[in-house]
Amino acid sequence: MIDTQTFTPAQTGRASEDVALQLEAAILSGKVLPGESLPSERELQTLFKTGRGVIREALRVLRQKGMVEVRKGAKGGTYVKHIDMSNVSESLALFLRQNKIDPQHVIAFRESMDRTLAALAIINASEDEKQALLDGTRALGELALSPDLDQHLLGEMDRELNIQFAKMSGNPVFEWVMGALQLGFSSQDYALYAHKKFREQTARNWQNTAQAIVDGDLLKCTALIGRHYLLLRECVETAHQQPSDVTELLGNTGQDTSASA
Repeated sequence: MIDTQTFTPAQTGRASEDVALQLEAAILSGKVLPGESLPSERELQTLFKTGRGVIREALRVLRQKGMVEVRKGAKGGTYVKHIDMSNVSESLALFLRQNKIDPQHVIAFRESMDRTLAALAIINASEDEKQALLDGTRALGELALSPDLDQHLLGEMDRELNIQFAKMSGNPVFEWVMGALQLGFSSQDYALYAHKKFREQTARNWQNTAQAIVDGDLLKCTALIGRHYLLLRECVETAHQQPSDVTELLGNTGQDTSASA
């Protein structure tokens, strides 16, 4: 149970903000752990020496940040949430989409990130992880060449390969960022799989990149990553020059999946 000595009376004039900040500090410092409940609204009013409206506004702010959740029933109340990778990734994905980030900026960012990921994967990933990535790209290539192409499955396989690639860095921050890009914000490279002209080249490039990681050949790997993004920029340019093909090129299937090198 949280130590009531943690809190001080809310400051006049900014009471709800002060209460929210004190509760947030208690959560981030571990004084209230994920899964534990905060004191009841009535108890919080007493602790902070303020009104019910101030407490409710402070709790609303914490809910908006994804730090707490309200549970109903016999054991209802306000509980501290465990902030996992999916929460972080979804929030970043929504931020990118809401702020209408130019896809070209995302493409440039992805290229620089993939180059760093390749170097880290060669150094940090186990041989089994590297082989698993190569096996996955081979399966992707087989599907890309299949006469019975399943566009949705192809996109899902590519998404999983990207996340797998990020995990191989050994740095969870890369995994979170990649997860955000894969969850909800397309850098338009899904179009590479939607268009036959680029699909086979992209799948083959993925496999060659994975093989370069297995071989520990960073120079070749970064060259292949550069090749991927040249294909992507050419694909996007084709879509802009042929407006009638934009829907097809952007894979208007409800998917926002991204591809990597």
